[in-house]
Amino acid sequence: MKIWVCLKQTFDTEDKIKLDHGNVVEDQANWIMNPYDEYAVEEAVRLRERFGGEVAVVTIGPERAESSLRHALAMGADQGVIISGVEGDEHVISRTLACYFRDKDIDLLLTGNQSIDNGAGQVGVRLAEELRLPHVTSVIQFNIEQGRAELERDVEGDIYKIEGKLPLLVTCQQGLNEPRYPSLPNIMKAKKKPITTIQADQLPGLDRTAKTVTVDRYLPPKRQACRFIDNNDLPHAAGELVDILFEKTSIF
Repeated sequence: MKIWVCLKQTFDTEDKIKLDHGNVVEDQANWIMNPYDEYAVEEAVRLRERFGGEVAVVTIGPERAESSLRHALAMGADQGVIISGVEGDEHVISRTLACYFRDKDIDLLLTGNQSIDNGAGQVGVRLAEELRLPHVTSVIQFNIEQGRAELERDVEGDIYKIEGKLPLLVTCQQGLNEPRYPSLPNIMKAKKKPITTIQADQLPGLDRTAKTVTVDRYLPPKRQACRFIDNNDLPHAAGELVDILFEKTSIF
């Protein structure tokens, strides 16, 4: 069984980041594997352990993205691929991945449901459309029996149960599994597993024209200190509150 996983390296949203003209200052950020992609890697490894075959992880990014691939290899993936020299929106990323996968054998293609930095949730479904693969998003339960996939999809307070045939693209949601923590022996083994670097220029027919452009990126404003209304006369206090709302907000 040939299982592919697409993953992204993102900055850790729990850490403070620094922006310079709308761009993340990379050498001051902590870079991690996108957490949703960890569910995809874990599910791929579990399926490989059950059915045999191979798990390959693919990412688009600079040289630093190798650390996230090594993490996936330490979780149990067999090989990794970095596609470098690509910048752009979800349209460009999905087209680039499609160009890479066009001549590959695919039984199953897994991605995270979304990334924690952009949160668009677009690459998986766009890639499925490019490759003409059926796809199911936000999957929280996944089973394969005799070449058929049985899936449960999370939908706004309810669950859809879906059946389909392989090959298939699945985007993995929180709750699908509990990603394993790589052991020290597996971390050491991961250092010897192969990682291939491919330049985007090597992919035939790649169109890197973006459909969207980031105009600006900025940090939210600092929280201001609370403003207290020191008035024991409730009608007058309410009047002061209304004056403040008119003055400081545009909700009216």
